[in-house]
Amino acid sequence: MQVDVLSIKGAKTGRSVELADDIFGTEPNQHVVYLAVKQYLAAQRQGTHKVKTRLEVKGSSKKLHRQKGTGGARKGNLRNPLYKGGGTIFGPKPRDYDFKLNRKVKDLAKISALSYKAKENAIVVVEDINLDAPKTKTFVEIMSSLKIDNKKALVIIPEYNDNLQLSVRNIPNALSVQFADINTYDIVNADVLLLTESVAKLFSEEGVEA
Repeated sequence: MQVDVLSIKGAKTGRSVELADDIFGTEPNQHVVYLAVKQYLAAQRQGTHKVKTRLEVKGSSKKLHRQKGTGGARKGNLRNPLYKGGGTIFGPKPRDYDFKLNRKVKDLAKISALSYKAKENAIVVVEDINLDAPKTKTFVEIMSSLKIDNKKALVIIPEYNDNLQLSVRNIPNALSVQFADINTYDIVNADVLLLTESVAKLFSEEGVEA
């Protein structure tokens, strides 16, 4: 599919780029997108939750009273889970929530997410952005010129650019990532994808790999 390249002022440059049909024109697979997003969010969980069992809480280990002959129920010690301050049974333990996804599944998920954005006309291609110094105000003006300042934008750049990364970092509704680091969750989470002209060409040249 052909997409016009815009200047940072929002005007057409007269150039266009070809977005590869095998990436942006495929039939999306919603289930693999779900799996990829689920895996990403699961991997973010620290899994450090922990409760103390009856072996770990403080308290005497002495039996409260003799087993028989009191007329009451038999009792162990104060660490019993039924008593206040006792241990917790079946509580959460530290664990890893991450799970494995095959590489082909992750690649298909990323392609499907990009295809969804293409179908929604939520892809904007802008000429390569070169900033002399980090300036958040300058990038806010660029987003305003492109009419995406009120949308959640994923800015994809070809490689790390200190000035650009620092300029985008303080914008609440914008996230800057390098081409090699894009993932399905960030694509799905954004309202619009802002690709630089170089990145648009990279998609055709290098494809998408997890």
